[in-house]
Amino acid sequence: MSILFSSTGWAAEGEWPLHGGDAGEQRYSPLEQINPGNVADLKLAWSYPLGSKRGVEATPIVADGVMYTTSSWSIVHALDARTGKPLWIYDPKVPGAAARKACCDVVNRGVALWRDRVFVGTLDGRLVALNRRTGEVIWSVVTVDQTQAYTITGAPRVVKGKVVIGNGGAELGVRGYVSAYSVTDGELVWRFYTVPGKPEHADEHSEVTLARKTWSEDSLWETGLGGTVWDSMAYDPQLNLLYVGTGNAANYNRAQRSPGGGDNLFLASILALNPDTGTMAWYYQTTPAESWDYTATQQMILAEIEHRGVPRKVLMQAPKNGFFYVLDRETGELLSAEPYTEMNWASHIDLSSGRPVESAVADWSELPRSIMPSMAGGHNWQPMSYNPKTGLVYIPTRSEAYLFYPDPDFVFRPLAFNTGENFPALDEKIADLSLRQCSPTQLSAWDPVAQQMRWQETMPTTLSAGVLSTAAGLVFQGRGDATFLAYDANNGKTLWQVATNTPIVAPPVSFSIEDEQFIAVSTGMGGGSLAFNPSPYENDGHMLVFSLQGKATMPPRIARPARTLNLPDALVDRVENGSSSAAIEAGRISYIRYCLVCHGVGASNPGALPDLRYASKKTHDEWLAVVLGGLRQDQGMASFSDSLNVEDAGNIQLYVVSRAMRSRLWYSKLMRWAIDKVCIPSSWIVD
Repeated sequence: MSILFSSTGWAAEGEWPLHGGDAGEQRYSPLEQINPGNVADLKLAWSYPLGSKRGVEATPIVADGVMYTTSSWSIVHALDARTGKPLWIYDPKVPGAAARKACCDVVNRGVALWRDRVFVGTLDGRLVALNRRTGEVIWSVVTVDQTQAYTITGAPRVVKGKVVIGNGGAELGVRGYVSAYSVTDGELVWRFYTVPGKPEHADEHSEVTLARKTWSEDSLWETGLGGTVWDSMAYDPQLNLLYVGTGNAANYNRAQRSPGGGDNLFLASILALNPDTGTMAWYYQTTPAESWDYTATQQMILAEIEHRGVPRKVLMQAPKNGFFYVLDRETGELLSAEPYTEMNWASHIDLSSGRPVESAVADWSELPRSIMPSMAGGHNWQPMSYNPKTGLVYIPTRSEAYLFYPDPDFVFRPLAFNTGENFPALDEKIADLSLRQCSPTQLSAWDPVAQQMRWQETMPTTLSAGVLSTAAGLVFQGRGDATFLAYDANNGKTLWQVATNTPIVAPPVSFSIEDEQFIAVSTGMGGGSLAFNPSPYENDGHMLVFSLQGKATMPPRIARPARTLNLPDALVDRVENGSSSAAIEAGRISYIRYCLVCHGVGASNPGALPDLRYASKKTHDEWLAVVLGGLRQDQGMASFSDSLNVEDAGNIQLYVVSRAMRSRLWYSKLMRWAIDKVCIPSSWIVD
């Protein structure tokens, strides 16, 4: 039996002991029982209700016959991996108000194991160690300033007796860092800041001093600058290097955030750190002076491939900016970089300098520009997979444009999106957000040696999902139309598919118990797609596990209840008599600043959260108590009394009512645009 390196030592090949399968994060299974010849016989072995109506993005960990996974709100589930029987559940009781700090839903990407412990990061910034057998808390530490807009959605990693965790929140205005804590007692061992702090404060370490030289003295220090470590890491035990990907700027507009220029280290960078001390061995910045939300937090894969006929130990990444990078992982030397998706922001990477050559349309600091890839990236958080047998990397890719619209009057607003974009003007231009093809998402098989696409399958919706490849020559991926599929790894031919009744964004894994191979994946739409992907069915999250001997029944899809308008007569009168146009416009601007990310464009949310146009009479009666008083903060609707007053909240309600009164006309126009541009299934349109 082959073995693979694990944070707990060495694990059998039938387990999935680490977030990426192995330390190299390849998301490749050596199991071959399920193969192209019999995958058509794959059936559901068991399912488990996660109790979630929000996004589910976790990679399940499987060891010693137990599956450990997370659902929304950072809840941990320990299950019998053969039967799905729940063994224990840990609910960290994240305050519902913490949802306001999450740019992209109350998701969690999973746990880490170490000996008798399970580690999880919580949305409100805690790192918790649990007893692996019982789920009881061993220790818990707060890793962030909880008065700021920090969150944790990423999975921890355990390296050499330390559990490493980052955080998110750049869009809302925080300073990024990554921390290492002792696995035994939760004591902080080291912390690496990815961007400099305010000039009046001393630099915490020499790397901060190096980074400061690339920022203007007049930078927008109040924004925290960003650079958060919200997802990807990988570890090479032979080189003793921990690789960390860093995120975007707080304010995307580089002319505003750092007047006079500069690369703005360490935004959008790959950092190689010594896990013992947190000191940096080398760095590579994928997007100098990052201006388009082009994070480098996407998955990094460690592998050995040929470069110019010579075997090299490499790090591979397909970050948001659209280039596929191959680096020497010992030195950080750039070996190759080629576009894996459509782009217009840069023509190529100059291999001599390692820098992108930007195009004339890339700079949107003064004029609106339609940029590719979009802010969602050519590849986002959904993990890709490297198959050493085929030599291909299977990437969930995107190909779309986004209209960056500068806000010359930018003012920092705590706990609001501070990206430097003029969202009210952008809202008026929604019809101009032209996507280049019917569906912007694909499953792409990329040759990292030749830096060429080998095959590509276009998806039917805007949702992407993570990928698994296997030694038997299969690639597994879920889809936004509530389907789970197996493809031929060599040519992309669909070999098997099953309706899952709930959309999938999470990555699959494979494991075996007593010589029976299983494929597992979670369902549950959400993340950055929370407000923008319509479905007439409840977002009923489940863990689904398949095998060749499976005999279980798929959980049924649950139709959403019919929606009706419940508009207050007084507000309807104000809209109809035309006397409140200024108040409605003020409400529109406030809505866009504070409500849009969860409740959708134009007060229309066809996704997982409430569509405010169809708010109940009770909601309208309690509007001020909800928006300002925090009446429903336990459900994730925080109070906005720190940003809005009674007049503001009333204007937002008036704007919502105005949208509801014209909902059929407006929504029909929006959905026709969605069907034409992004292939949302017409059967999913709910009016």
